Amino acid sequence: MSLKVKIDAAIKSAMLAKEQTRLLALRSIKSLILLEATKDGNTGDLSEESEMKILNKAAKQRRDSLEIFNQQGRADLAEKEHAELSVIEEFLPKQLSAEELEAKIKEVIAQVGATGPADMGKVMGAATKALAGLADGKVVSESVKRILAGG
Repeated sequence: MSLKVKIDAAIKSAMLAKEQTRLLALRSIKSLILLEATKDGNTGDLSEESEMKILNKAAKQRRDSLEIFNQQGRADLAEKEHAELSVIEEFLPKQLSAEELEAKIKEVIAQVGATGPADMGKVMGAATKALAGLADGKVVSESVKRILAGG
């Protein structure tokens, strides 16, 4: 079942349950999917990879906003972003734990033959592809940096 079909079903159930915050988040996801599907040269169907990229981007935007709102003491806006983020995360694959992430990064480092911090770019390119949708890019970057530095 495609992401669009899952979102449509979730929108229907959110409307019936009168869950406004959930409905808002779902409609925002649906909008992003429709925009991408009808963008220049697209046929209207998206690959699962494209759908995951859209969801990851939306989740990242919510995390960044949440962080900013928390720093500024805007609990009302932070709560809204957190609610939307939790809805988006329902449709994302399960994120890797810190231990699983570290193990995967060490595998990638071994594959590319990295020896130190100078190889960060090589490792990040491979790690980003290997861990797409399974971990936040910022967390991957911090872990790669720490492992390559010998920590």
